[in-house]
Amino acid sequence: MKAVSALIRRDLGVAMRQGSSLGTAIGFFLTVVMLLPIGLGPDQALLQRIAPGALWIALLLSVLLSADRIFLDDYEDGSLELLASGPISFELVTLTKACVHWLTAGLPLAVIAPILGFLVNIGPDQVLPLAAAMIIGSLGISLLAALGAAVTVGLRRGGMMVSLLILPLYVPLMIFGVAASTPQTIMAGSAASSLMILAALSLAALVMVPIAASAALRAYMQ
Repeated sequence: MKAVSALIRRDLGVAMRQGSSLGTAIGFFLTVVMLLPIGLGPDQALLQRIAPGALWIALLLSVLLSADRIFLDDYEDGSLELLASGPISFELVTLTKACVHWLTAGLPLAVIAPILGFLVNIGPDQVLPLAAAMIIGSLGISLLAALGAAVTVGLRRGGMMVSLLILPLYVPLMIFGVAASTPQTIMAGSAASSLMILAALSLAALVMVPIAASAALRAYMQ
């Protein structure tokens, strides 16, 4: 556990010193949220209907902007090879890096998204369900982003390939994430069931992604 905590502190320190990934993600998210009402015009009812889906799409694309950097720096400087032969299970290493990406990119956006949602006319009763769904779903988004980053770590223009490879895997997260935060499901009392399915998908990714990502990274290092 000491080795894992040291790895987390190291990766968090690197992410904070670079700062560009989080800044780019927040900047992109703010741009989408601020321009959406301008593009749709004064129809507040329409804006409220599409707001949850628009916020989820903005969250997903913002997280993807920094996905290719999850393993790339360590792969290029040889740190991944040292971690693969170190005392920590390599599956745990990949899980740790995915969680650090979530803490530095996915979680901050998931926290501020419901607050910024008032710019796109979400109702007060949507704030808590939207926040809960985004916090849970953003973990699954970062884990799948780590899988895509591992598969494309040795390729040129890997960032574009990450998006193409893992966007289909995001469809279930998007479906149940939006379903858990729309006014219709909240009023009908069915948001909790969508939230539970979303949590199950994130937990499944939590189990399977480290195994698949570590196998892909080992294949590149051989």
